Parts: sequence; structure tokens; C-alpha cells
Amino acid sequence: MDHESWKWYNDGVLTTHVSLRRLLGSHEETGTLPPIRRSRHPLGVFLLRVFLPLVLLSCVTAPSLQAPANAAADGVDGNGAVGEVGEEITAAVARAAALYREFKAREALAELENALTLAPDHPEALIWTARSHIDVGDLVPETVPEWEKKRVEQYRAAERYARAAVRINPESTWPHFFLAVALAKLADFSTIENQIAMAGEIRGEVDKAIALDPDNGFAYHILGVWHRRMAEINRTERLLARLFLLKSVPAGHLDDSVRYLEKALEHNPDVITHHLELAKTYHALGKTELARKHLVDVDALPVRFSDDGLHKRKARELLQELERNG
Repeated sequence: MDHESWKWYNDGVLTTHVSLRRLLGSHEETGTLPPIRRSRHPLGVFLLRVFLPLVLLSCVTAPSLQAPANAAADGVDGNGAVGEVGEEITAAVARAAALYREFKAREALAELENALTLAPDHPEALIWTARSHIDVGDLVPETVPEWEKKRVEQYRAAERYARAAVRINPESTWPHFFLAVALAKLADFSTIENQIAMAGEIRGEVDKAIALDPDNGFAYHILGVWHRRMAEINRTERLLARLFLLKSVPAGHLDDSVRYLEKALEHNPDVITHHLELAKTYHALGKTELARKHLVDVDALPVRFSDDGLHKRKARELLQELERNG
């Protein structure tokens, strides 16, 4: 997908989990995850403290889904046939777009799965089916029985569809990006060992997405948050990482965090999470007035995504903290 055709994604923001390729090395795909469990060993607690903030940047906000203007041309079945089938796929994707804009991920997913029944290798339907499965998983409340298992099932489905999209259309930025999101969601419910092992593939997919579209403003957000997370790791934790894992934690720089997050805002000035994360970095730098400006901007921006309400609340809390501390 070139720079012009990506516009049908409707100016969203993808803030996904960031990993440490240099720190953790490459990852061989396993295809399965071990049972969910949490470490209580002191070393496991240490690893959670040091590495989870690096590997698992938990905020993921999806762009609104819109049907591309050339959807009819993309409505091709596995045999290359066009016409009636293509029109049905176009209509299904358009219905999914309308539902997605209303934050109705389950209903959008039903439309997209219908499209894939007609054309299993349709690239756009594969991408957005993966995205919808991620959203459905995120919406499973922690109060329901077996909520972890239900989320994992949705994220596994997202991974399958994203891998299919990568296979069909490897030269597009978005299949790689959504695969990284799906893998990172699964890592959140895996063992510490698997979280570390999966981090290499997650970062690799993000890098591919960036290489295929250097103008993808969403990637700058990821890099900006990554640099702040790296900079927040103190010397003691870095020393322990070298002692326990024989690996060095990459250095992060708050100035680079500002630079990348400002680039993200250049591409999408009305995305709430860009302003919130930039405010956090300015706060870390002690630049209170600049942080306050972006937090005020958050309060004035309209809600565009399903989790914007949560981000607005976090921005208000940080603003109140700044006011209390002068």
C-alpha cells in the first residue's frame, strides 16, 4: 500500500507493544503459547519490573475503518475473478467500515468474515479481520469467567489473519503492523520467557512496517514511547540485567522521545495519545509548562477512538498532579 492509498485508514494511531531486538535477539516462531502463568520467583519479579515496561507497551488504539475508494478493484477472489463477488466484498467491507466507526467491533467482524467466505485471500479483509479480533479481545471484561482464555482466543485468531495478510501482501506496511500488535497481545498472557522470546519478532514486524512506509506517522509514536521507557531504566536495573541475562539494555533518550512524538503529531495533530505521551515525556524532562499545554490540548480534542475516554481521564489525572506540585 503506497502513501496515497493508506489514507482510507482514516488517520488513526497504532500504539503497539515495543520490543528489544538488540537486547533479546531473534525469535523463531513457535505457533503456540504455554499456559498462562505469572512468576513469583524473585528473578521473575525482577524481570517483570525491568522488561515488561520495554516489551509490553499496552496501549493500542486502532484507526477507524473505512472502505477504500478503489475497493471494487480490490474485490478479487482467490481465482482472480471480479464482478459480482467483488461487489459483494466491497459492500461487506463498507458495512464493516460503518460499524467500526461506531465502535461495534463484533458486528464489523461478522461482516469481514462474510467477505472472507467469498474471498479467503482478500488482503484488506484479512487485515481488518485481524484488527477486529484484537478489538473484540480487548473488550472482554476481566469480570467474566475465563476472561484471559477468551482474550487469548481472539488474539490467536488475529495472529492467524495477520500472518495470512503478510503472506498475501508482504509489501504492505499494515499486515506487518497488525501482526506485531497481535503477537504483543499474546505475549501479555504468556510466560516471561516467551515474552522475551517473542519480543524480537514483534520489533522485527514493526521495523518492516516502517521500512515499507517511512511516512507512517504512527511508527514515530512507538519510537517516542520506546525511548522514554528506555530512559526510565536506572543504572542499578541495567547492571542487574547484565548480571542475570548477560545482556545490555539499550539506551533511551528523552530528547529523542520528544523528537519522535512531535513527528507523530505532525502527521496526526488531533490524536489524543500523541499529546498524552508527549506530555509524559516533557514531565520526565521537568518541562512542566510544555507538559501542561499538551494535557490541556487533550481535554479539548474530540473522542475519535474507543479508548480515548480513558486517555482523557489519564491526562486529567496528570494535569492535577502537575497543579498540586506547582
